[in-house]
Amino acid sequence: MGKTMGKSKHDFDTSHRDLLNEPFWQRVPAWKDVDEETFLDWTWQAKNTVTRPQQVLKLLEDIVTPEFLEDVRQGFRRASMSVRVSPYVFGLIDWDQPYTDPLRIQFVPLASRFTKDHPMLRFDSLCEQKDSPVPGLTHRYSDKALFLAMDTCTVYCRYCTRSYAVGSDTEDYEKMQLRVNRERWQVAFDYIRNTPYLEDIVISGGDTYQLKADQVTEIGHALLDIPHIRRIRFATKGPAIMPMKLLTDHDWVDALTEVMERGRKQNVEVCIHTHFNHPKEITDITRRALGVLFERGITVRNQSVLVRGVNDSPEIMKQLVRRLAYVNVHPYYVYVHDLVKGAEDLRTTVATALAIEKVVRGSTAGFKTPTFVVDAPGGGGKRDAHSFEHYDRETGVSVYRSPSVDADQYYFYCDPVALLPESGQKRWADPSQHDLILKEAEEAARSAQLKSESFYRPGSGHLVRLPSAGEIEPDEDVTSHTG
Repeated sequence: MGKTMGKSKHDFDTSHRDLLNEPFWQRVPAWKDVDEETFLDWTWQAKNTVTRPQQVLKLLEDIVTPEFLEDVRQGFRRASMSVRVSPYVFGLIDWDQPYTDPLRIQFVPLASRFTKDHPMLRFDSLCEQKDSPVPGLTHRYSDKALFLAMDTCTVYCRYCTRSYAVGSDTEDYEKMQLRVNRERWQVAFDYIRNTPYLEDIVISGGDTYQLKADQVTEIGHALLDIPHIRRIRFATKGPAIMPMKLLTDHDWVDALTEVMERGRKQNVEVCIHTHFNHPKEITDITRRALGVLFERGITVRNQSVLVRGVNDSPEIMKQLVRRLAYVNVHPYYVYVHDLVKGAEDLRTTVATALAIEKVVRGSTAGFKTPTFVVDAPGGGGKRDAHSFEHYDRETGVSVYRSPSVDADQYYFYCDPVALLPESGQKRWADPSQHDLILKEAEEAARSAQLKSESFYRPGSGHLVRLPSAGEIEPDEDVTSHTG
C-alpha cells in the first residue's frame, strides 16, 4: 500500500506557471471585436498605442467612474512624462479596480496620488549628463558606457529615470532632445573607438524596440567593428509591454539575431536587458515571444524597479522572479526607485528593499536571484542596497561610497518623506534642517568607515579584529556595518 505524502519543506506554490491565455484586450469596449491575429500584429499595436491623454479618456469613458476619469485628466496635467501606453498594457489593466492595479500605477497618473517631491530631488538625479563626454553617451565606469540611441519608448513609465530627456515636453517640463541622428551616433562611436579601455556598451534611450531593423544592424555592426568591445547590451522594455513584436516583426528579430551571431563568432556577447516589474505583465503571449529569442540563443536579463503598490511585497517579488525564470529570463537587478520628479508616490524605502531581498534570497536558485541595488544619486552608480556606510531610518538618509568612481565622495539616497516616522517628517519640513541632516549622515558615514577600516587593513589579506557580539549595539547593523 502506498503512503500519502505529507507536505514537505520542498512543496511550493507553482502559480507562477499559470500564464494568462485569453483575449483579455476584449474587455476594453473599443477592442471587443479585435481577434487574436490582429492583436498580435505589432503594427496594429503601434498604430493603436495611446499617445494623448484625450485617447485615454475616450477609451475609459464607459468603463470607469466619472470621478476616476477626472482624476486621470488632472493627473496628466501634473505628470513629468507624456503618455504612451500600448494596447497590450492597456488591456491587461483591471479597470474594475483601477486605483490599485499594478499596471495602471506604472503608466497612468492620478492627481489624487501625487505627493510633494523630495527636497533633495534633481531632474537628472543620477547626473548622467555630467558624465557625458559627447552627446548621448554616458561614461561613468571605466570599462562601460551607456549609448542613448534615441529619446522615444514603446511606452512611457511614470517613474522614468531619464524623464529629463525621454518623451515630449509636458505642461510643466521642457526636455533635452536625443532624437535618432546618425551624425550624433558617429561622434559616439568615434569616442568609443578612441577609448581602448571601454569593453561594455549598453544601447538604450529611449528604447531600442523603437529602432528600425536596419538601425539595429547599423549600431550593432559599428560596435562589433571596434576590436576592444567585448559586450553589447540592447536595453528594451519591449518584451514586457509589446511582446508580439518578437512574434510578428521578423525583420527586427532577424537583425538582432544576425548581430548576435556575428558577435558570437567574434567572442563578443550580445544580449537583451529588459524590464518586467510585475508577474501580471507576463502572459502566454510573453512566453511565446521570449521563446523566439531563447530558440535563437539570445540571452535576456531583467532589471526591475521597486515600485510602491506594484512589487514592494516579498510574495509579489518572489512570484515575479520565479515567473521570469520560467520564461527563460534571468532576474538581474531590482533597483530601489530613483528620485524622479512627479513620482514620489511610487518610491519605497531602502529598508523595504532589504526586507524583500532577505525573503527572496533562498526561494529559488542563486543564479536566478536578482541583486537589489541603489543607483546612487549624484553619479555614484549602482551600489548593493546593503552596502551603505550609514542608514538613518528616522531621516531616511542612506550614505554610499563608490571607490571605483570617486574614492573620496559620499553619495546620499533619501527615502520618501511620507514613509518616515513623524520626527523625520518634521525635520524635512524645515528647510533649515536639510543641510544639517546630510551633514549628520556624512559624519556618521565617515565614523563608520573609520571603524570598518580598523577591523580590516586593505592589502593585508586578513581581518585585523572583528567586534565581539557585546561590542555591537542592537541597531548597529542598520547604520554602519556593510559586510
